[in-house]
Amino acid sequence: MIALRIEAADGTTHRFDAEPARTREEQDRGLMYRTDLGPQSAMLFHPYPAEGGGPREASFWMKNTPTSLDIIFIRADGTIARIAENTIPFSEAPVASGEPVAAVLEIVGGRAAELGIAAGDRVRWQGFPAGS
Repeated sequence: MIALRIEAADGTTHRFDAEPARTREEQDRGLMYRTDLGPQSAMLFHPYPAEGGGPREASFWMKNTPTSLDIIFIRADGTIARIAENTIPFSEAPVASGEPVAAVLEIVGGRAAELGIAAGDRVRWQGFPAGS
């Protein structure tokens, strides 16, 4: 697990226990079939993509994922680029970052709004962003 925190613009800090998805297989599987997510649970895709190569546009889908998620797209500087809130379980529609990102965080659907997490907030964990 990776201890991760999101620092909101109002100074509030939210903590999550993020399961890393580092390999291509782990990233392809993501949170498919999972029903055991708690309010502090998360999956972190970093580096994104698994092959490395720096930030790039990301696209996810919800195929075989029974739980609605908030998908948080994170720039290389650690700021949140976009949050796709309350994704539709089992949907095969692409959920895109809209710009190059360095990492992606998935949390339980609706959690970002509940906590007041928004685009522009900063995401940090040991070694990310560089120099943290």
